Amino acid sequence: MPPGSPLLLKGFEVELYTGRADGTVVGCSAEVAAALEGFVTEPDHRNLEYITAPEADYGRLLALLLEPRQRLRQWLAQRGLTLLPGSTLSLGDSGHFERSDPGNPYHDYIEHTYGTRVVTASVHINLGLEGMEALFAGLRLLRCEASLLLALSASSPFLDGAPTGAHSQRWLQFPLTPELVPIFLDHAHYIRWMEQQLEAGTMQNVRHLWTSVRPNGDDRPYGLNRLEIRICDLVSDPLVLLAITALAELRLWQVQRDPQRWDPLLASSLDPAELARLADGNERAAARASLEAELRDWRDGTPVQARAWLERLLAEVAPLAAELGLSTVLSPLHAVLRQGNQAMVWLRRHREGSTIRAILTSDVASMAAQELRLSAMTGTDPALGLLG
Repeated sequence: MPPGSPLLLKGFEVELYTGRADGTVVGCSAEVAAALEGFVTEPDHRNLEYITAPEADYGRLLALLLEPRQRLRQWLAQRGLTLLPGSTLSLGDSGHFERSDPGNPYHDYIEHTYGTRVVTASVHINLGLEGMEALFAGLRLLRCEASLLLALSASSPFLDGAPTGAHSQRWLQFPLTPELVPIFLDHAHYIRWMEQQLEAGTMQNVRHLWTSVRPNGDDRPYGLNRLEIRICDLVSDPLVLLAITALAELRLWQVQRDPQRWDPLLASSLDPAELARLADGNERAAARASLEAELRDWRDGTPVQARAWLERLLAEVAPLAAELGLSTVLSPLHAVLRQGNQAMVWLRRHREGSTIRAILTSDVASMAAQELRLSAMTGTDPALGLLG
């Protein structure tokens, strides 16, 4: 954690689709990356990515999230384009790959191995941790509860102009690599496993661990200093994204303070192999039904609805949230549990008769308007009194 701060350092890797105001995806990532500092391409040029600098304070995190988007929006507006909500090609076309860098050999591998299964948008949340014991205890807890973070963030119920039957089509189609990832017992176990995967060719490089939560650092698998949560769909509402991040941070604090209660390796009646299967099964269930999914509690495998588990979790972290000044940051999650995540809201509107294009057109506009309001607030007061 940063010196003198009671909170962990945090940063985001945000993937976004670009397109027209009616929700049609239009790729331009190579042009954006060449024109604007801080943006990078993905293998398919219909989405792009920016990364925020590490920061502990949630008010400043909000400013760091919004500033690149405002620069990008200005550039896009000059070309009649905007940013799109959602984590899949809601209106199409997933039948072909649109390369951002045709000469890149790694992109060759991605296209020919996975095709458009990887053409998704998401947000990766990085949380800084020092000490391998704390890092791997935190990894085990977040891996076992990653399905809950997906349930809160699901935003991909459509693909190619039709409902898919899932709430997070992105997570169901994304090629998890390797297919089976264990619950890591410690740093040495992780190093051995990573070296084995690289030697066997199931991973192309140290970045090719595509799983719900992974250790991160500048010298993987040896030098680690953070956890990266990769399971979340794109969260269009920055305040909801900060709330999900705060919940994850609070869980990391809890497992550091009381590992006997919160480290699944110590607190579960299931063995590590059973825990890995449980976590993977929960993630698939959350991708299909998000807050309505029936999951299995990592403590003993008993069934529990995702919404009920999250309600219990919010009650359990409430005292610590008050202690760390995070109660207000956390509060948007209560509205998500009442009203549903973005996927659930979209599916409800679709059942009521709205077309997918109409839903996207409306949310493209509301996403832009909210960012403009929040950017004005962060420009006036970077510390954002509203966040506490």
